[in-house]
Amino acid sequence: MEYARWLEDDERHMSELRTGLHSNLSDTDLRLMVNTYLSHYDEIFRLKGMAAKFDVFHLLTGMWTSPAERCFLWMGGFRPSELIKILISQLDPLTEQQLMGICSLQHSSQQAEEALSQGLEQLQQSLIDTVAGGPAIDGMQQMAIALSKLANLEGFVRQADNLRQQTLHQLPRILTVRQAARCFLVIGEYYGRLRALSSLWASRPRGRLMSDEQPCQTTTELQMVQPSQSHFAHF
Repeated sequence: MEYARWLEDDERHMSELRTGLHSNLSDTDLRLMVNTYLSHYDEIFRLKGMAAKFDVFHLLTGMWTSPAERCFLWMGGFRPSELIKILISQLDPLTEQQLMGICSLQHSSQQAEEALSQGLEQLQQSLIDTVAGGPAIDGMQQMAIALSKLANLEGFVRQADNLRQQTLHQLPRILTVRQAARCFLVIGEYYGRLRALSSLWASRPRGRLMSDEQPCQTTTELQMVQPSQSHFAHF
């Protein structure tokens, strides 16, 4: 099941959640919907794990997402602490205990994010040093060392996805079932708007913009670099 099909399923799950909230379903039935939606997210993490084994760069750079989503990527996905920040303002009213639980989850997510970011930064610096090389290292040995270090990228993406997955599973334990349903609706609608923003940006009229910017043009034009075909180009 490629990413496009996952998005289609996402729309269906969101529609069911929306209908369930508006039709005042029982908490038991609504909880089943929330659990189904969680399983739906578990599926995308499973797919990403498989894809990372073949092309971790494709995931890390977000080439499988829309351009607007790509702007906010952190290690190939959403940043959990930022997502929680969005949810806090959308899930009022929260009890004091719930607010404490959400803030604690946000804080622990932020700490884990910082640790992973620092680790990735150290790996990148190590790669720079290896690729830059020196007179003591021959070319083949240099590339072999660099490749072994690149293999660690998959581990960082996997850990980041584990953090994302754990965060999504923690939220329903803090919230009521109706708040949890609303929570996943907010998440789905947010990313739906980012995808819609990407479509609007891509289809915006360019003629007027180009004429307005004519005085500032230089002889060098920016060219869009076309990515090479990936095994997971439609993931």
